[in-house]
Amino acid sequence: MNALSFLTPAPRLFACALLLSVSSQSFASEPAAATPLPSENCPAWLNHNIQKLRSKDTINLCELKQNKVLLIVNTASSCGFTPQFKGLEELYQTYKDKGLIIVGFPSDSFFQEHDDAEKTAEVCYINYGVTFPMVESSNVRGRKANPVFKHLAEEKGAPKWNFYKYLIGRDAEVIEWYNSRKKPSDSQLIADIEKALDAGKNEKTDNKI
Repeated sequence: MNALSFLTPAPRLFACALLLSVSSQSFASEPAAATPLPSENCPAWLNHNIQKLRSKDTINLCELKQNKVLLIVNTASSCGFTPQFKGLEELYQTYKDKGLIIVGFPSDSFFQEHDDAEKTAEVCYINYGVTFPMVESSNVRGRKANPVFKHLAEEKGAPKWNFYKYLIGRDAEVIEWYNSRKKPSDSQLIADIEKALDAGKNEKTDNKI
């Protein structure tokens, strides 16, 4: 005997219809996967849907980046360099309208990240007021590294500690990387970001001619 067998035919049909309606709604509520961009416009290493920190939503790095300069940072909540969140947010606020996107990749690869996403989110969002995109925690080095950091390791090298910073140009080429001791306010990092932003402006101007 199933759970609906005690009902008379009419109520039973109504209950089945209700169950089907709820089931279809649950599938509809799942976040839709971002549509991959054409390969000629987006390299495969960026074309991934990644779950956002403490969220069911995902972001596609290609859609997020489109013709912008990208700074990717592997972060940790219990590290001596964790206060760099403040400097990264200031950097983001200064240059976001000019085309800079910062994406934080929390990671326990160096055993300094919380297992609980709520605690990770509290550190970056509440303690440091981060507004730039943060994704779910993942490995950033070794065989289990996520696809983005696997590519960055091939291009420049794997991070040797938390808060390594990788600068990617508008053309999706990895320009440079910076170790943990390079603060977000470092003059060389800022100069490289401004150069990358200006280079993009020149390219857009040339394309219009």
